Amino acid sequence: MNTALQIWITSTRQLRTWSWLKKLLLLIFSIVFIFSSFLFLTPFGKSLRVEMAQLVIATQHRPWAWIFVGGRERDQMVADLIARNEKRGLDPQNKGLVDVTRKNRSAEDLIKVEDISGPRWKGKKMYVYDPTSIRVVVPSKPKEGERISSMVERTGAIAGVNGGGFDDPDGLGNGFAAIGFIISGGQLLFNDNNADTPQHMVGIDDQGFLYIGKYSLNELNAKKVKEAVTFYPRIIANSVPLIKSGDGGSGVQPRTAIGQKADGTIIIIVIDGRQTSSIGATEKEVQDLFMKEDVVNAGFLDGGASSELVLKGQGVVTKPSSRFGERRLPSGFLIFDHPDDYVPDRVWDGITKIDPGGAYDNPAFLKELADKRARGELTPTTKQGEEPSPKASSSTVKKQTPAPSGSKNDPSSKPVVSAKPNTSNSPAPTSTKAPTISSTPSPEPSTDVTVKVN
Repeated sequence: MNTALQIWITSTRQLRTWSWLKKLLLLIFSIVFIFSSFLFLTPFGKSLRVEMAQLVIATQHRPWAWIFVGGRERDQMVADLIARNEKRGLDPQNKGLVDVTRKNRSAEDLIKVEDISGPRWKGKKMYVYDPTSIRVVVPSKPKEGERISSMVERTGAIAGVNGGGFDDPDGLGNGFAAIGFIISGGQLLFNDNNADTPQHMVGIDDQGFLYIGKYSLNELNAKKVKEAVTFYPRIIANSVPLIKSGDGGSGVQPRTAIGQKADGTIIIIVIDGRQTSSIGATEKEVQDLFMKEDVVNAGFLDGGASSELVLKGQGVVTKPSSRFGERRLPSGFLIFDHPDDYVPDRVWDGITKIDPGGAYDNPAFLKELADKRARGELTPTTKQGEEPSPKASSSTVKKQTPAPSGSKNDPSSKPVVSAKPNTSNSPAPTSTKAPTISSTPSPEPSTDVTVKVN
């Protein structure tokens, strides 16, 4: 009998004498060893770790991506992602490639919604045949964002999707601490930057042309942009796809994206994610969907748990990934039969501090904790994130003397921010009454930007 066989027989006999606990521990150790070896010693394992890191980096939990690739590689991945997104937004758009021809349609003919699906996702695609019917809608009261379904019902809109990014502590923010700027009806409702610094944005001018990319607020003012929010990245510019290789670098996420065809038709895509029935799509997959439609320009709105599509009379027709359902948001893109009838509320005017909220004051989260405590699943002892913490994460605005329109010192307040999660100069409100637009580079939008995909 050879030596290997003898060792096998002896080991088998010895294992039979072990207690069940020893056998269980050996099984766990073996599984961990095999799985770790697969992840760290095989090319496919490394690819899987990178994909997981990309997914985490695109959320507000970006620091935890080190678990999959280590701190140094995580930082490099973040730097590469930012550099790619910056580059994608630079080339100017050729307005001559779009001729807006479809206007003055009836409410019944204004939009068309279709189901779409891919290998691992499901979603909706909405055609908007008159781009001038789209308005940026904001909450009706200060200190709290508003759900898109509430915005649609309140304003009588035909449909609506989520808009720009916001500061989102713990993924449980109140949706009021917007990032970048918000323009509606030509009015600058919110701004945390100077007028001459380009920022990532998505907006529509008075003729219905869709602007996506990096533009200063002064540029947008000159281009007569009437509706705009801050978010990124752009994925198609002047009919050219910008993701040439890879999947875009932000992993598989819930997505909301917007594009425009040569005849002016707007296409909005909303893809569900982080669910067993639909885990989400990559940036490249969304780009491919737009390219099949011959879209001229396209890019992303806020994504993650914020992604949703609401239709009048039907409510939410997609499946937001938040366990609490619809989120409170600072802005939405809504479609109207009579878009000029909507007058935005200037809810940020006069506010010098913005509390972005968080676990300590999120009603749904606090109710969940109370229900668990009632069922005996939690002790009465204070849990982390339960009790109100000092509101140090508020944005503080230093009021300044208004300067002439279009000057380097825009007639907007420049925020001084303290202790805001995942941002280096977080948003704070301004009180500007004209669409002269202001900038310092805004923080990366949170993907749920952080580009939230929360």
